Amino acid sequence: MAKMLRIGVQASGGGTNLQAIIDRCQDGSLAAEIAVVITNNPGAGALDRARKSGIKTLCINHRDFSQREDFDNAVVNALQERKVDLVVLAGFMRIITQTFIDAFPERIINIHPALLPAFPGLHVQQQAIDYGARFSGCTVHFIDGGVDTGPIIMQAVVPILPDDTADTLAARILEQEHQAYPRAIQLIAEGRLRVDGRLVIIEPASPPEVTAMLNPSTEG
Repeated sequence: MAKMLRIGVQASGGGTNLQAIIDRCQDGSLAAEIAVVITNNPGAGALDRARKSGIKTLCINHRDFSQREDFDNAVVNALQERKVDLVVLAGFMRIITQTFIDAFPERIINIHPALLPAFPGLHVQQQAIDYGARFSGCTVHFIDGGVDTGPIIMQAVVPILPDDTADTLAARILEQEHQAYPRAIQLIAEGRLRVDGRLVIIEPASPPEVTAMLNPSTEG
């Protein structure tokens, strides 16, 4: 049986992934409670989403700190005060320092709108289109010391269509993010994840789907 996981969500923008997590907490499909939503952006839409659901919020503006580590220390202290089990980055547009990682080892997760290790960083939908990739998607992963390099928990695949723009591709990927992120958090709540080097092992493993996808299709 899953424990009720206390999570701290960090967001910098509109907070649609935060909303997906809130919705799953409220309908009971996610065994978690959001202890606090922290943002570095006073104008983040995520703050309004949290407040409408009665979730405590905190704005720690990174511009108030001269050193990145000092900002991270302030965030870590806030999360530890609220006894957070897991830190969930949901559109948090700051690079996490080792100070933060050391405070929550293998307890910080992120979602990235590409199929890592391909296309880390920013503007990834346009990167995928420009490269001529046939598929993109999203990746839920643990945070380590690199940029989008941590062990992969879960991925969802989205085909790139011939007339896709960065915006249309991003919109379809975002739909999958809203499905994948709560599911990954639920696996953690159930205690089913174990990290072995780069491999994230799910125990017990779900039955594999062995179907393959082709894009473009070879039929017709």
